[in-house]
Amino acid sequence: MSTSIFETPLPKSDLFLCSNSLLSQNYKLFDNSRSFGLKSLRPRCQKDGLLYPKPLNFGFCRVSRRKRKPNFVLNSVLSVDKELESDESVGLGRSREYDAIVIGSGIGGLVAATQLAVKGAKVLVLEKYLIPGGSSGYYERDGFTFDVGSSVMFGFSDKGNLNLITQALAAVGCKMEVIPDPSTVHFHLPSNLSVLVHREYNEFFSELTSKFPHEKEGIFKFYGECWKIFNALNSLELKSLEEPIYLFGQFFKKPMECLTLAYYLPQNAGDIARKFIKDPEVLSFIDAECFIVSTVNALKTPMINASMVLCDRHYGGINYPVGGVGGIAKSLAKGLVDQGSEIQYKANVKSIIVENGKAVGVRLANGNEIFAKNIISNATRWDTFGKLLKQDELPKEEENFQKLYIKAPSFLSIHLGVKSDVLPPDTDCHHFVLEDDWSNLEVPYGSIFLSIPTVLDSSLAPEGNHILHIFTTSSIEDWQGMSQKDYEKKKELVADEIISRLEKKLFPGLQSSIVLKEVGTPKTHRRYLARDSGTYGPMPQGTPKGLLGMPFNTTAIDGLYCVGDSCFPGQGVIAVAFSGVMCAHRVAADLGLEQKSPILDAALLRLLGWFRTLA
Repeated sequence: MSTSIFETPLPKSDLFLCSNSLLSQNYKLFDNSRSFGLKSLRPRCQKDGLLYPKPLNFGFCRVSRRKRKPNFVLNSVLSVDKELESDESVGLGRSREYDAIVIGSGIGGLVAATQLAVKGAKVLVLEKYLIPGGSSGYYERDGFTFDVGSSVMFGFSDKGNLNLITQALAAVGCKMEVIPDPSTVHFHLPSNLSVLVHREYNEFFSELTSKFPHEKEGIFKFYGECWKIFNALNSLELKSLEEPIYLFGQFFKKPMECLTLAYYLPQNAGDIARKFIKDPEVLSFIDAECFIVSTVNALKTPMINASMVLCDRHYGGINYPVGGVGGIAKSLAKGLVDQGSEIQYKANVKSIIVENGKAVGVRLANGNEIFAKNIISNATRWDTFGKLLKQDELPKEEENFQKLYIKAPSFLSIHLGVKSDVLPPDTDCHHFVLEDDWSNLEVPYGSIFLSIPTVLDSSLAPEGNHILHIFTTSSIEDWQGMSQKDYEKKKELVADEIISRLEKKLFPGLQSSIVLKEVGTPKTHRRYLARDSGTYGPMPQGTPKGLLGMPFNTTAIDGLYCVGDSCFPGQGVIAVAFSGVMCAHRVAADLGLEQKSPILDAALLRLLGWFRTLA
């Protein structure tokens, strides 16, 4: 029976980290109420009450001679020499107040934190889990290194302004080696339609129009509109749209580009496509293109979001980080610590402290309270306003948001280790499978997304093996109200059905080639990624007016900001990184680290709030 590593309880005798690091079994877990929400580590053998530790490659050791008890704090996944400024445990009072606390270490949260740290802010990132990254994290099992979420990495090129991951790493002095992917995805669609999205745009255009020669002009015009938007975005310095000095500065420098983006802001990809394309099969293909971006069809996908992804895959290309996606978060965490800020793991934030209408700190599960001038939540807005904030009523703008958007479904994820000979030579890295009926695109388990990152980086698996990472949409309601035995049985049945479909469509003999199988459900994602219902972001309840209804980083609570996929511009690696950059800029302005005009700020925020009411 398969069991996800995420659902395996940590052993009591040691601490398993999902990196290549294991604490020596000479250490055991013990509770320490002053350990900042962590379980500290006491050596089984101590000499004179002191510990002389071997350096670990994921954090540092601090010994409190006052109490003569060693107190380990996981301060950085990579740093072994960056210690806290004080020997006192964090969270015991306001004397250690930070400029900003970031709740969660997803890509959006880490980008916001590192950008602030570079500007001179003192930042503390609090991560519930043992490693950074959230859905861009990783775990190891039997020699396999699995990406928790998507293996399709946008924003990782060396040119333009939308290479936001590259820029975020460079800001903290980090650079990662990447492997260019010659394609983005291979579509396997109804009526045996097969379309490979090549890295080179002209090759992709030629392939698609060869399938639909009668729609060549319409296809050219639709993707041309995408390029118009992408080029406008790519020409601008990307910062907070809630900061008027920057916004007006960009408008005066690039008025046509700004007007172009304003024009497309309330529009959706499906509406634009229908201006130029009539063939329902081509429109269905564009639905599939957008579904990968937003988990909804083209009529519900903002045109700006679609354009970012549909063009960046050709402009900068898909580039996979050597060693796996988890290296991005590890590098950002290291860079954060190198800038003098901190990241703490096993720090479970239970609530945001609000005093006199202002967010001033957080309360951890162990009762510790930590204070900061600003609080940035990388949790979903449902978690932020429904769980972390203890209020009787939602702020009006959040109430409006939750009328416009609902939680997108979660995923059933299947990580497989397979014998390499089951894959044909020249197998593409990423595949999207929808076998029989276009109407199943958005139905739970209807379509399958598959990544094989070992096609690019063989070091992720033992020699002679490959990794298959399979996603299909699934609702948490499908996994509730059953016994543990029935739950495990259903995981097996559903996973085997998905694998059988891939075996029939792509890889004969797949089932018998499996050497390792890990299955995660929406309950898994909810538990370990701390996302309400395991959701991967917001989904419009009806047909949205593009991005008009998406909230920015500021909230109705003074001093509280949100970052990540439930903020403008939404889901996806580029989008959440963009959200992080915008949030850092707005917070830095409020801290006095960037230019600020209080009068213009107030006017712009009112204007943006009014625009959202039009959605």
